[in-house]
Amino acid sequence: MSEEESFETKIANAKAILEKLMDPALPMNESVKAYEEGMKELQLAEKMLEQAQLQIQIIKNQEQ
Repeated sequence: MSEEESFETKIANAKAILEKLMDPALPMNESVKAYEEGMKELQLAEKMLEQAQLQIQIIKNQEQ
């Protein structure tokens, strides 16, 4: 997964992984791997969101 993917792509990837995890036929080792991938996607999305919030705060502070 590229860190250059958009926030929306990261969230979509995490949702797709969640759907995969909901499959009761998914073997345990694949479930664990998918869970790790999903958590990584969410962590990267959260980091992107925090950066965007920081940028917005900086802009607001400059306008005051």
